[in-house]
Amino acid sequence: MIFSLFCIILTILWIVLGTSITKLHPFLVLFSAALLLAFLLGLHPSVSLELIQKGFGGIVEKIGLLILFGTVIGVAMEQSGATIAIARGILKKMNRLPLPYAISSIGYLVSIPVFCDAAFVILSHLNKTLSQQTKTPLVGLSVALSTGLFAPHVLVPPTPGPLAGAANLEIESLFLLIVVGAIIAFILILVGGTYGYYLTKKNKYQELKKEKPKGNSEIQNIPSFSKAMLPILIPIILMCLGALLKFSQSEFAGFEYILLITKPTMALGIGMLFSFNLIKSKRKVFLNNSVKKGLIQSAPIIVITGMGGALGEIIQTIPLKSYAESIMAIENLGIIIPFLIAALLKSAQGSSTVAIITTSSLVFPLLPILGLDSDMGKIWTIMALGVGSMTVSHANDSYFWIVTQMSGMDVKTAYKTHTLGTFIQGVTGLLVILIGHWIWTLI
Repeated sequence: MIFSLFCIILTILWIVLGTSITKLHPFLVLFSAALLLAFLLGLHPSVSLELIQKGFGGIVEKIGLLILFGTVIGVAMEQSGATIAIARGILKKMNRLPLPYAISSIGYLVSIPVFCDAAFVILSHLNKTLSQQTKTPLVGLSVALSTGLFAPHVLVPPTPGPLAGAANLEIESLFLLIVVGAIIAFILILVGGTYGYYLTKKNKYQELKKEKPKGNSEIQNIPSFSKAMLPILIPIILMCLGALLKFSQSEFAGFEYILLITKPTMALGIGMLFSFNLIKSKRKVFLNNSVKKGLIQSAPIIVITGMGGALGEIIQTIPLKSYAESIMAIENLGIIIPFLIAALLKSAQGSSTVAIITTSSLVFPLLPILGLDSDMGKIWTIMALGVGSMTVSHANDSYFWIVTQMSGMDVKTAYKTHTLGTFIQGVTGLLVILIGHWIWTLI
């Protein structure tokens, strides 16, 4: 067993070095890691190939369409200006709150359908405009936005990380995962908003160079706030309905079709249809462009996620459960273990999604020993490795550079603000999860 653990450590080391030092594509790194682990474990080549294909195909079958539909929704919202509409709507409704909290709230809603790095690019101009209009230091607003976008990105499906983690851990209730993730993410965006507010008080306002509006700021006929929210709200409402209908014993004609549209894949598909209605003119062109860009953006995520499943299939050939049973202390660590592994991987190789996918594969065999093998226990596990995967964002993370470049920060300032902000969020998130998990065990 010690040799098997050594093989896993070597594989993790290769994942870290491959993604951070050699800068290879995560798909190639995870594929080679699965082959490496299978070779080190002495698996027959044909068996190794079968396991890799099974793991890859199983994950893609479960969440491939979910990722695709979610990505298309995000692209459609970006292209139509719906993200700007949501941002303006929140600012209008929350104008009595300190600005950093409103900015964090914008990040919270926008990051659910739109990837946090793309969302930061979209909203950075709005951030600068608000800084100029209110004479508020940009650094505080930038950190409020970056942390507000980051928390939902690692905790709330349909973003790829938690979605892939849920598939690896075989979670049955995606709706419950969304609810718990949304609650914890909301707490963490308040933490990020508070830190952003502190930075606005600590730093002095500096006049920015005037620049011409770019990108989505030039979009004409931006949809209303309510219309912009529909692609997000409709899938959530349908999945909520599905959770309620599970307790129904109704047998009336058509009931099975109602259940069908409440399934996560169908619910997101319907949300995608609503996203196509975000503009009034040239809808066919808009629809085709959204699907085309969605396919381009989702393809790498789907194959990376699938290859993470392949690696997990190889890992499951190791009897980690029996070895863990001999380590008495592991039971007491419980929910801390997925957090620590994800935090280590995130800090070492930079990608939150890779950290979530890899960690979920590693800890799945250990869940019974950790007392986390129930559906709710698996959800707490996803929350723990989610907050671990945001601890911390620094120079090997592409999101770190997007935040610095779009906000005009130098690297030293970014380390003191954005990186520290993600650390504070991660540690706070762990404390919240420990408390939540403790309460859950008492119920």
